[in-house]
Amino acid sequence: MSILVTRPHPDNEATSENLRARGHVVLLAPVLKFEPVAFHGESETSYSAVIVTSANAIRGVASQLPDLGLLELPLFAVGEHTAAAGRDAGFAEVIVAGGDAAALRDKVMQSARDKRLKKKSTLLYLAGADLSRDLGGELGAEGFNVITQTTYRMAPVKLLPRDVCEGFAAHGIEAVLHYSRRSARAFLEAARAEGVEISALAIPQCCLSETVAGVLREAGASQVLVAATPDENALFDTLERALRTRLA
Repeated sequence: MSILVTRPHPDNEATSENLRARGHVVLLAPVLKFEPVAFHGESETSYSAVIVTSANAIRGVASQLPDLGLLELPLFAVGEHTAAAGRDAGFAEVIVAGGDAAALRDKVMQSARDKRLKKKSTLLYLAGADLSRDLGGELGAEGFNVITQTTYRMAPVKLLPRDVCEGFAAHGIEAVLHYSRRSARAFLEAARAEGVEISALAIPQCCLSETVAGVLREAGASQVLVAATPDENALFDTLERALRTRLA
């Protein structure tokens, strides 16, 4: 029996390694494809900090970062995974939030209260083409000037890998891991196109957040579990709980 990981490449590689280390057989179905978008910011703009809600936002502009002069700025990262990408890219000062956009917003606001960041300063938000939350607007309402720059897009993959379709047909997949609302939608569309939607939704759907879980529930999945916190270790704990329940 296999665990299906829908996370895009290259993050799915680390996820599969961690799952295999826990004794699981893994199938990969990256339902979104990463596409970088060149940074076209105004060179005369003076930023006080950079904020990011995805490691992909950093990957999309990594080769441009030294020339843009952004590495000397503090980086506010949504969680530890994104923070690690920031450090790898060369950011020296990385402030890590609690794993979601609300926690990142609160971390920025706390830095302003602590006088580490000026309240009316200009923040550069490196983001994807599709935003599930208006973080820039929320921080703007708190007095910050937020400039959003799209540095990547995630294009949906239309079809599932053949071994994944065969796994669903043979009831050889025991759970699916979902990391974002958009990838959950792409997974459902691909499963529907392949004619395996019923089999795909009949098994546990383990989701990183309640927002992601809502997509699966709306589609008719009956076994939807949500990680206690929006991080991969908590998601793995949720997976183990789902598997124990199936064996009980």
